[in-house]
Amino acid sequence: MTKAMPIDRQNVTLSLPRNVVLKARHIAVERGVSLSALLAAHLKEIVRHEPEYEAAKEAALEMMARGLPMGVDQPDWSREELHER
Repeated sequence: MTKAMPIDRQNVTLSLPRNVVLKARHIAVERGVSLSALLAAHLKEIVRHEPEYEAAKEAALEMMARGLPMGVDQPDWSREELHER
């Protein structure tokens, strides 16, 4: 008989390198949690911070599109003046 999962939960199958799984299990044991709980906590943190990351990314893209002030609107020199010898 299979155990019914709560509606708000879903199982996920991961394929990870064996050495990563062994190290992660060791970390989970040291922290007194299951491997599933350790991974779930980290995934929740990623999801929780995603809106902040997206907002920062959008702000950076807007700033790059606007450009930064370079101190002068129009140069008071010409190309020829710059290349005089």
